[in-house]
Amino acid sequence: MMNLEARGIPSVGVATTEFVAAAAAQSEALGFDPSYIWVPHPIQDRTDEELHALAERHVDEILAALTEQIAARG
Repeated sequence: MMNLEARGIPSVGVATTEFVAAAAAQSEALGFDPSYIWVPHPIQDRTDEELHALAERHVDEILAALTEQIAARG
């Protein structure tokens, strides 16, 4: 994400809540504060239907975060 942002490409990470602390530690170490959308953990054992429903629940949030980044760049 840092590479994309450096090239002017908005990005939003999507990860499970299990990784909130790890993402914060990495963000601090890199000096980079990316946008994240947090989804319930775990996801690896979900069915395709469950994954589609999860994506549908969060797509507006993801699009809003991307739109906010684009607007901030003016």
